[in-house]
Amino acid sequence: MDLTVELINATVQIEQVRADGERTTGTGFLIRAPKPDGTPRVVLVTAAHVLTEMTDPQASIGWRFADAGGGWRFAPAPLKIRDGSLPLWTRHPIRDVAAMEIKAPPEFAKAAIPLAWLASETTFEDTQVGPGEEMMGLGFPRGLSSNMAGFPILRYGRVASYPVSPSAAFPTFLVDFTVFPGNSGGPVFMVDAARRADGDAARGPFVAGLVTSMVTHDQNRESLEIGVVTHASYIRETVAMLDQPVPIAAPPPTVTAGAPSRSPPSPQPVRR
Repeated sequence: MDLTVELINATVQIEQVRADGERTTGTGFLIRAPKPDGTPRVVLVTAAHVLTEMTDPQASIGWRFADAGGGWRFAPAPLKIRDGSLPLWTRHPIRDVAAMEIKAPPEFAKAAIPLAWLASETTFEDTQVGPGEEMMGLGFPRGLSSNMAGFPILRYGRVASYPVSPSAAFPTFLVDFTVFPGNSGGPVFMVDAARRADGDAARGPFVAGLVTSMVTHDQNRESLEIGVVTHASYIRETVAMLDQPVPIAAPPPTVTAGAPSRSPPSPQPVRR
């Protein structure tokens, strides 16, 4: 399994251009999450603030299609995100994660990744993931793509915070790569399938989470070129809410990546 290529194919640009010319761009990725009765379903996952900041009822989603000659064409299509003022997505009650069922072209329904590829509550502990591990991320920084076909831009960095699990206690973690407006909602994943020296735990591949913000200094808003990633276990919870939309109890107070400390001042997360 080449998770990098699979996720590239499953990652899409979400955009809204309002009548006043204001452009809001984010990143999403597609998951195959069958309904409880087994009916196939494609779910679009992104950061919740990407959709809440798109104030009009309709956005666009950046489909891509292969041509007979081996090329690709970018073909954005309308994406209805509200019915009047009613959001059509489901938002996690305490995390910046959103999911909505969509009708995708057959090519993208096939490209959507299985729900099982998302890390669970125990994946980081089971695979002994910690600081310094290399992870990759996909997105559309400032609305840019890697080419005219509309494929996402790939970045990589290392886990820059500790601890990173359990996700109930540390719902976000830091990765040492730069994020910009447009990166929010993009998948962050680990592809190293090698085994550790003790031979006990495989290290991926799996989707570790999604980008929800960047870290800036709290006084002058200077970017520290560090991304904040929300654990994939909250994506799983949000997708589950599509079938059982019940509130999830708020957890006890946690230490969040980029959260302020008394001394010295800590960097602050800013949504992207």
